[in-house]
Amino acid sequence: MYKEENLCNENGKPKQLKWSFENIRSPFFYVGDKYKLINQLKENFPADIDRFIEPFCGGGSVFLNTNARSYALNDIDTNIVNLHNFLMSYSENKSVFWNEIKSTISRYQLSASFMGKAVPEDMRRQNVKTYFARYNKLAYTTMKNDFNANRSPFLLYLLLIYGFNRFLRFNSKNEFNLPVGNVDFNFKVEKALNDYLDYVEGKEINFYNLDFVDFLKDIKLKSNDFVYLDPPYLISASEYNKVWNEENETRLINTLDWLNTNSIRFAVSNILTHKKKHNDIFHKWAQKYNIVKIKSNYISFHDNSEKDTVEVLVKNY
Repeated sequence: MYKEENLCNENGKPKQLKWSFENIRSPFFYVGDKYKLINQLKENFPADIDRFIEPFCGGGSVFLNTNARSYALNDIDTNIVNLHNFLMSYSENKSVFWNEIKSTISRYQLSASFMGKAVPEDMRRQNVKTYFARYNKLAYTTMKNDFNANRSPFLLYLLLIYGFNRFLRFNSKNEFNLPVGNVDFNFKVEKALNDYLDYVEGKEINFYNLDFVDFLKDIKLKSNDFVYLDPPYLISASEYNKVWNEENETRLINTLDWLNTNSIRFAVSNILTHKKKHNDIFHKWAQKYNIVKIKSNYISFHDNSEKDTVEVLVKNY
């Protein structure tokens, strides 16, 4: 759909209004999400999707840009599932949500260019590349301590937005322990949140917090369902892929074969080659299905330069 886009700089001053065709950006801003690849994925998705099923939902960039009659979405990360459900609970009461977000930002005295709360000019001049982090550090630390004491979902979402690389990270005591990032609650964040709340309003969307195999076994698959999977990548070193191993990769491909045997349509994203490594397990298995090469934008949490990456979408239709 066409939307009016309000282009503003970091000081909150509007530049101009224009009309553009765009996809919906997840308000979780996941590193490594599929937002930049959405058009390539949609070109390969079925046109008739009754229920869109996503075992590795993450920030939700794919479901937010896929038309279906209903959605069954899952992630093993309890915190991201809770945040999705938290945001969805305000989809029909947006004013209450925004009042709480704005009052919380004001209470902690965080920067927020979408509210006109800019970093003072002298600090910007003295810390050209780090002024957001320097300005927000004390407030962010206080907010982090408060969240670890009261577990407020509003505080957790704001910690994600103001945190380093916008990650959700907890220590062994289940305390949020990410440092402040050099970021701001700007107009892009505001827009992503509004787009998310508008999109989910009135839709049949159910979130689950299960192992991906248990999830697929639990939801009673039907013939006109479509399953899209974006699992952690076996041969990358990204932060969110560290728990994935060859055993999980084998469970993944066995589950995909099970879907195919039951005539359930699926598409799965993966990388075959990355930084001189090759995923032999997945590549060998994929030969019996349709392999579509994707123009990759894959980046690592520790190294955001593009490498010799071969990214693919494998589908059984």
